[in-house]
Order: sequence, then structure tokens, then C-alpha cells
Amino acid sequence: MTDVTDGVLHTLFQSEQGGHEQVVLCQDRASGLKAVIAIHSTALGPALGGTRFYPYATEEEAVADALNLSRGMSYKNAMAGLDHGGGKAVIIGDPEQIKTEELLLAYGRFVASLGGRYVTACDVGTYVADMDVVARENRWTTGRSPENGGAGDSSVLTAFGVFQGMRASAQFAWGDPSLRGRKVGVAGVGKVGHYLVEHLVEDGAEVLVTDVREESVRRITEKFPQVTVVADTDTLIRTEGLDVYAPCALGGALNDDTVPVLTAKIVCGAANNQLAHPGVEKDVADRGIVYAPDYVVNAGGVIQVADELHGFDFERCKAKASKIFDTTLAIFARAKTDGIPPAAAADRIAEQRMAEARRA
Repeated sequence: MTDVTDGVLHTLFQSEQGGHEQVVLCQDRASGLKAVIAIHSTALGPALGGTRFYPYATEEEAVADALNLSRGMSYKNAMAGLDHGGGKAVIIGDPEQIKTEELLLAYGRFVASLGGRYVTACDVGTYVADMDVVARENRWTTGRSPENGGAGDSSVLTAFGVFQGMRASAQFAWGDPSLRGRKVGVAGVGKVGHYLVEHLVEDGAEVLVTDVREESVRRITEKFPQVTVVADTDTLIRTEGLDVYAPCALGGALNDDTVPVLTAKIVCGAANNQLAHPGVEKDVADRGIVYAPDYVVNAGGVIQVADELHGFDFERCKAKASKIFDTTLAIFARAKTDGIPPAAAADRIAEQRMAEARRA
């Protein structure tokens, strides 16, 4: 973007969003591309994170999302044991209306201009086929199709990792990792949520789902007719007897409105940035709810795309993603020892790893 508003600059330099190494505002007038690439940290290695394509209301909103998401990727990659820092990109606009090959190629050239400091992949609004196009302009694109040397859809291992985190949460809360007979509510059954439902059904859970997209719900019910559909997320979180709430759509699921009425004992889902603001994690803990930090349990996808850079091996990735179970339990143990919420415990562990890497 050639014209940076005062609001965008204010967002970039807010103290609570600080610490980023680099933020690139991208504009290609010919294709209509407007994008933000945010690199939070390269302490552990090149920044790795997906590209979100979303119709943000303002540039300020887009920048804020890129900053938040990239910071989250630093922590996610650190907790996943990857030699990558955190980065994220957002493309402004409705992908159904403006996504073109020309635009994706232009975006790929901006990624190339960073010379490997940022490695991109899929996120909300972008898919494997899009990454194949972006990769034509640079060699720092993952999440490509197998036909183009990639690993394909990372949603499979993302869901698997969330399921492992949920099993660990059940072990911590009830002394048994099985979800059999537990009532689990999944909000958002799109790219990741529908794979998570598959794991839950196989494990014998009673599954409730909701999604704003009717086609996503229909796909689930056609495959798993035993699944119960509820009207909306507000209805889901208030459901009597709900054991686990799995937010798998956009962020901010745990906020001042939802936490007081949440009936579930466990929150464990695929959505990024589930805590709407600082302090919510304490509200959750004060209610006796076990929160599995989102960036820990949803790291299966980033484990997969990182592996793609070294020659993808699915079984190797799945074995690494299965360790999310142990990592989640370790976070709960640290939280109990330190007397802090699990989200704070995860942050401490991730920050320690990044600090050690900087010293090295």
C-alpha cells in the first residue's frame, strides 16, 4: 500500500502489539492486491505462517490481525519445537470476488522480495491451489499440492493435533484421555472442524456442531447422521451437559460474553486467538474450565508445512503432531506448579525457548 493512514501507523506502533521485526505493506494496483506481511520473530529461524484472505472493513483491522496472528505464530512454532519464527500475511478483500491468478502471482513476488525471511502457507480464504500459484514466484511457499512437490491440505494434521490436545485435556480433567460418551460441541466444521468431528465420532463422543455455512453442516450430517446440529454458537456454548467446547472458526471465542455462560469443562479447538483480550484466561480458570492453549493444540498444520521444506513425510509429521498430547499435559503441569492459567504457562515456555535461541 503506498498510502499509509495515520490509523495504520497507530496500529503498527501500539505498545501491546509491539516487538515485531518487520511489517510490509504491499500493493499492486494492476491486480488489485492489498496485503500485509508481518514478521514477528526470526529468533528460531525464518518466520513461518499462513496467508489469510479476508474482507477486512479497514486497513487498520487488517494490520492488527496480521500483527496478532504473526505473534501467535512465534509462540506456536516455538511450542511445536520447530526451527522457525513467527510470521503471517493477510490479503484484504473478499476472495470470492477478487482472488485471481494475477493477484496471487503479485503476492508471491512480495513474498520473494523478503528473501526467505518469511515462509508462507494456507490459512482462512486460501487453499492448496492458491499456494501452487504463489509458489511460481518464489521458493518460500509451502502447503502446495503433492503434484507440485507439496504436502497438500494441512487441515488433516491440524485436526489430529487438536484431537491430541483434547485427549490430554480429558486426561487432566477426568483422568482418562478417551472422549467416549463425552458431549463435545464443535463450532465451525469447515477446513479443520470436519476432520475433528471424524476423530471424535471414531472415539465414541456425542458430537454437536454449528456453522454459519449451511453447506458445511450438510456435509457433516451426510457423512455422520448421528451428529446433532444446533442453531448457532451461542446455543452451543449454553448447552446443558456439554463437556468440551471446540471453537474452530475465527478468533475471540472466549470473551466477556461467552465465558460466564459457558457450560463446558474443557475448551480445546482449532481457532487462532481464542482469548479475546488479556485477562480472559484468568476468567476461564476462575470458573474451573480447562483451557488448552490454541496455538499449542492447533500446531499440527504448521508441523506439516514446515516438514514440506525438507521433503514431506506424512508419517514423520503425524508422529511429531502426536506429541501435542504430551506438550499439552506439560503445560497443565507447569500451570499447576506456577499457580497460573495454562495460557500463561504456555507463553512462559515458548518465551524461554525464544530467549535461549536469541542468546545462542
